Amino acid sequence: MKFSLIIILSFLSFPGITQQNCEEIVKECEALLRKDAPVDFVSDGQVYTVFLDREKAEFETTFYGGTTYRLAASAGSKDDYVIFTIKDPEGHILFSNKNYRNAPFWDFKIHESLPVTIEAELDRDLKVTGCVVMMIGFQK
Repeated sequence: MKFSLIIILSFLSFPGITQQNCEEIVKECEALLRKDAPVDFVSDGQVYTVFLDREKAEFETTFYGGTTYRLAASAGSKDDYVIFTIKDPEGHILFSNKNYRNAPFWDFKIHESLPVTIEAELDRDLKVTGCVVMMIGFQK
């Protein structure tokens, strides 16, 4: 009976731990919007948060022409846990940070408005499961 109660309490406390970790990762991701930035990036107001366990998540958004953006992603205090890939409507890869040692952010300018899909996944060589947070900022 005592053993069962401990297991049940462990499972009940897990969501709280996950939420706390996700909240900390949101703060880390917000800091990435400002890190080494030559100009200020303002969040678009969305916080893309997902708990991953060996799968990918997809987020859809539109980048507007004439705007400079920063995409930032984090899954913990180590910056290189998250692989993000941006694809156009036909599925062509426009950018992947995997080609840049999983860099935690990318600055880019869009010349014409474009709907995109952003895939996020954990680098399984570094972390198998956890909260992933992505934020998109635009130049003031």
